[in-house]
Amino acid sequence: MNAAYLPQGDWIRGISIRQPYAACILAGAKTVENRPARWRTGWVLLHTSKTIDQPALHTPLVARTVRGRELVTGAVVGIARITNCHQDPEGQPPCSPWAHPGAWHLVLADVTELPLAVPARGQVVPWKPTRDLLERVFQQVPGFRP
Repeated sequence: MNAAYLPQGDWIRGISIRQPYAACILAGAKTVENRPARWRTGWVLLHTSKTIDQPALHTPLVARTVRGRELVTGAVVGIARITNCHQDPEGQPPCSPWAHPGAWHLVLADVTELPLAVPARGQVVPWKPTRDLLERVFQQVPGFRP
């Protein structure tokens, strides 16, 4: 996407996710991301934290999803749209096998994996990507339109 076509303003944020969970999202298996606080809906850059949750690699749900996938860290690896943010009603079953009780569940859709990871620094909270980072990401997805 040409930089001239990038929307102006506050239309996209970055979300940092530990591996192997980011790989599970990119694989299409994990459609819910757990957070301690509510997030707004809209587009996000999927950024991988610098650390890997090693114990998670030994859980069957994760292990079968990431088998054969590279676990890139410290980079933007994709784009997704948060379509909903909710908590499961108390006493009800979780909305997804990936949902943690009591957490806010970010429902992800329109996930696009980048052909090449773009090294970047993220943050625990929603973060605003630089114009340069957006240009490097969207060069790889020329058909993307928010």
